[in-house]
Amino acid sequence: MSHELEDRVEQLPRAGRWALAIAWPSFLMAALLEVLIFALIDPADLAWLGGGPLDLSRQAVYTLGFLLFWLIISLAAGLSLLLACLPDLPKKARP
Repeated sequence: MSHELEDRVEQLPRAGRWALAIAWPSFLMAALLEVLIFALIDPADLAWLGGGPLDLSRQAVYTLGFLLFWLIISLAAGLSLLLACLPDLPKKARP
């Protein structure tokens, strides 16, 4: 990594670095999941839980699917990062 890029990353606030650490990998995984899911499932064949048709265009289903995948993966990645960064608990003194 170049020094200029390292300096820019270091200048980001911690929340910005966390957002980048969560958003970019989850974006890539959502795109991969989108490809895998919709290679097997035709959006025109989808229905609501009650059995009625979706009444959405293919593009709308692709878009909503991608955003839903991105949201779920981002929440999982954020929770993982949060848990990984928790401070160690002090060990209780044994009597």
